[in-house]
Amino acid sequence: MSTVTLNGITVGYDDTGGDMPLLLVHGHPFDRTMWRPQLALGYRMIAPDLRGYGESTVVPGKTTFDVFAADLAALLDHLDVERAVLVGLSMGGQIVLEFLRLHADRVQALVLADTSPRGETPEGVEYRTELADRLLREGSADYIEHALPKMVVPGCAAEEHVRRMMTGAPVEGSAAALRGRAERPDYVDLLAQAGLPTLIVVGDRDEYTPVAEAQFMHGLAKGSRLAVIAGAAHLPNLERPTEFNATLQSFVDEL
Repeated sequence: MSTVTLNGITVGYDDTGGDMPLLLVHGHPFDRTMWRPQLALGYRMIAPDLRGYGESTVVPGKTTFDVFAADLAALLDHLDVERAVLVGLSMGGQIVLEFLRLHADRVQALVLADTSPRGETPEGVEYRTELADRLLREGSADYIEHALPKMVVPGCAAEEHVRRMMTGAPVEGSAAALRGRAERPDYVDLLAQAGLPTLIVVGDRDEYTPVAEAQFMHGLAKGSRLAVIAGAAHLPNLERPTEFNATLQSFVDEL
């Protein structure tokens, strides 16, 4: 576990393993500990806390995806990593696509888990804006009770870990990310034209980004690989780590 000052903030991160660098980008409202089951795979696993989460600085207001991408690029610079396999889950997958838009030459391959490349809808803008306001006004307890059963299959071994991450997420950081996410652009054409090795992963019980959305991405990204993880919801890397890790390892070993 390390920290570094980048772009005027402190970023907490893990940097473990071997030669092939993988940059692991967590979702909302989590932190880098969501990648704990993947850190021992033997590659160079770089897992930062996004600004506003975990050990990284909380910046109130609004954090747009280009800001998250700039932080990630600065971290790679600090670690002397020119190119990496980018792995992102949920919001993290969308941030990975923003990184691709801005820094395509630094992306060796893509792993997109339980995410969507589509731009935000008017209904989504309203929902995320209202949720950001509610988190600041009321805290996160009600949101967690509503969202947790959709994040993971109830009763799974990862449930309490996910609850701890959600409870520990600073509401100002979460609200800033929600406001930024409400402004995200559409990445459909970007993904279709990327021409990169791409792995798409989804839990077969995911309600937020269901299998049909993963199949849509699989159709967009020519030559991509699709893996549907049975018995998992929105966080298959935590709910079914053995299956997720085997899928990821098989993909990376072929690069």
